[in-house]
Amino acid sequence: MNSDLPPWADFALLPLINLIAALALSGLVILAVGQDPLAALGVLVDGAIGSGEAIGFTLYYATTFMFTGLAVAIPFHAGLFNIGGEGQAMLGGIGVTFVCLALGGWPLWLVLPLALLAAVACGAAWAFIPAWARARRGSHVVITTIMFNFIAASLLTWLLVDVLIAPGQSAPESSGFARSVWLPAMHEMLGALGIAVSATPLNFAFFLALAAGVLVWLFIWHTPWGYEVRVVGHGEAAARYGGIDVERVIIISLCLGGACAGLAAINDVMGAQHRLLLNFTAESGFIGIAVALMGRNHPLGIALAAMLFGALYQGGSELSFEIPTLQREIIIVIEGLVILFCGALENVFRFRLARLLPAAIPALR
Repeated sequence: MNSDLPPWADFALLPLINLIAALALSGLVILAVGQDPLAALGVLVDGAIGSGEAIGFTLYYATTFMFTGLAVAIPFHAGLFNIGGEGQAMLGGIGVTFVCLALGGWPLWLVLPLALLAAVACGAAWAFIPAWARARRGSHVVITTIMFNFIAASLLTWLLVDVLIAPGQSAPESSGFARSVWLPAMHEMLGALGIAVSATPLNFAFFLALAAGVLVWLFIWHTPWGYEVRVVGHGEAAARYGGIDVERVIIISLCLGGACAGLAAINDVMGAQHRLLLNFTAESGFIGIAVALMGRNHPLGIALAAMLFGALYQGGSELSFEIPTLQREIIIVIEGLVILFCGALENVFRFRLARLLPAAIPALR
């Protein structure tokens, strides 16, 4: 049976159906623990988008997930599965911290480009060794990138305990950045325009994430290098036959993914915390995998999926506060069901949907 769908159904309708199925099953889980699923859903939605403050937090989390989702998407188009976004983001945070601490008295317009360069360079450099091992030695990129996550965590711990820790404190965190190098918060930028909104961690990095998505879209679909990446992803043997340097494409795609993961540190380290914390990534690198899968590895889909997971993250916190019996573990279950239906089981409804849309099937032929 032909399971082709038109683009609008494949990229919008099918994920929506999968999301509804995940939420329906989540409702059964909530019902099993003795709570009203509709009431819980109302609290979750209100906690995510029910106020200006809630929206600010949702978009703040979504900003990080956009970066880590792009970190997965670029290598995926080359047939590679980058699981190392967590470690690459940690290295990006280290690079940003060194720049901000060293140039604390400089104006932001000078520091920001250098911080972006440091985040990109450190994230890409951390992805380079797994990329080289895959291209030159055939090492499995999933294994090597996961291993590098643990190495990055150990390196970050050592730096915060023995090198970057502020004098006289016991908490494993760096000294605070000078106020001049903080990214402007969204409420400050909107306030300058006469628009009053609640203070949240949402900051200028949100626009950087959107810009990164546009650049990735241009690179993958509108440059000859992006075309080579997609050809390699469809078949290395065919790419070699066509004269494409497959090893170079593998290294470039993984390093670009690492660069995007490194940029996630701009949002958390430079835009919100204004210092380097031990667990600042909060497993955002792994959430980026789900974001990329749900977004079909397209920047627009990734942006929408990132906002969904940002809403789940923020709304889940409010849910556990308003209904104490629904602890954070329940939210993790809901997130897991969304990942399950939008990732591993994304094609469960494809054939049924294709039968309902017979006239639209030839659109992709």
